Amino acid sequence: MPEPIIEVRNISKQYHIGSQERINKTFREALTDAFLAPVRNLMKLRRMTRFEEDQSKADIIWALKDVTFSILPGEVVGIIGRNGAGKSTLLKILSRITSPTSGDIRLNGRISSLLEVGTGFHPELTGRENIYLNGTILGMRKHEIDKKLDEIIAFSEIERFLDTPVKRYSSGMYVRLAFAVAAHLEPEILLIDEVLAVGDASFQKKCLGKMNDVAKQGRTVMFVSHNITAIVSLCSRCLLLAKGGLIEDGDVIDVTSKYQGGIYTHLKDEAGDLSTIERIGNGKARFTTISVHPEGMENQKHPILHVGQDIEIETTVIAYEKIVEANVAIIIYDISGYRVIDVNTALKDSFLSLIPHQKACVRFVLRKVLLRPGTYLIGLWMGRPNVEDIDGITYARSFTIEIDPREIKHHQIFPGVYQCEFVHSIHIEQPDS
Repeated sequence: MPEPIIEVRNISKQYHIGSQERINKTFREALTDAFLAPVRNLMKLRRMTRFEEDQSKADIIWALKDVTFSILPGEVVGIIGRNGAGKSTLLKILSRITSPTSGDIRLNGRISSLLEVGTGFHPELTGRENIYLNGTILGMRKHEIDKKLDEIIAFSEIERFLDTPVKRYSSGMYVRLAFAVAAHLEPEILLIDEVLAVGDASFQKKCLGKMNDVAKQGRTVMFVSHNITAIVSLCSRCLLLAKGGLIEDGDVIDVTSKYQGGIYTHLKDEAGDLSTIERIGNGKARFTTISVHPEGMENQKHPILHVGQDIEIETTVIAYEKIVEANVAIIIYDISGYRVIDVNTALKDSFLSLIPHQKACVRFVLRKVLLRPGTYLIGLWMGRPNVEDIDGITYARSFTIEIDPREIKHHQIFPGVYQCEFVHSIHIEQPDS
């Protein structure tokens, strides 16, 4: 078993709320104090008594309390929890921005972090100068940073302002450059906080895709976010913090489901049961099951989907009231929640009509699915556009696409959005008597 790249043992962080923080004095202030010392010494006892009283009134809180975990090289770990749970404090301790009150940390690699707007950048330096500053802090030589410079500039999309002091950047520009620097300077460990929420939607999608690429290169990622969809799609493991303590550490679906009241449990359900899933619609009919597998392999227990395969998605429907000419659609989302495939029966001039208690099986076969390797989510919808929503499930099932090892030498980067050819069939059963 490989040695952990991050080891955290009984980390705790204590803060005093209400106590006055001691401020470091300037040289001039120190000289002034020296001249006034005889007078101030007369009041020393009174001040000490007052300080002790203030300290006794101060509230002590534990931002973190006895947190222990270890992370292996190449793991992508999500950190979730309510506001004030200790997520950001944990990343600051790992980044050595603040020190723990107690406990030990062992890090076996270079860390690059993006924790909050402004962290790690000098406001008086230009964007270009800050790139070299951050690379130097990571222990990189100038020629190594030079090789990455063009990639960083292209990713951040702020080339026009690269030689402007960063103090004049907007928060969005700041985050663009900061993320580009953090992700491209090849750290062994990448720490990302919720700061990505500052960027626009397209840049957030771009960042999530880059984090996925970083993970596939074998580097370790720790990702704090309130976007549970991104956590589920990007991470294989999840830590749940509450009131400074680590209360869950395990599979990302299990942990996020506990945090969200079980709404993601069905993504791992091999039977594809959709009976307990939150949904929209008037309830005239409902999706009851879903399965996804390579075409012709519906009986395979753990099917592996490869780039370029024909993928079969099958869902069953039961009617509770009469429905006439309903459109059935499947939507496939990438890790950032962006639609990459959207097909429906209306595209083939086919519709679903059922009477009460009648069941139907709707089967889609997507031809030669050329999506990037990674995790995707399937959504379902049934209804009549601009007329009624009969049933809709935002995320009904997840699946992962991999590169076939036999075809890896022919692999190419496929577009992020792909409208594939498809065929479909609808099989309607007679209602139960």
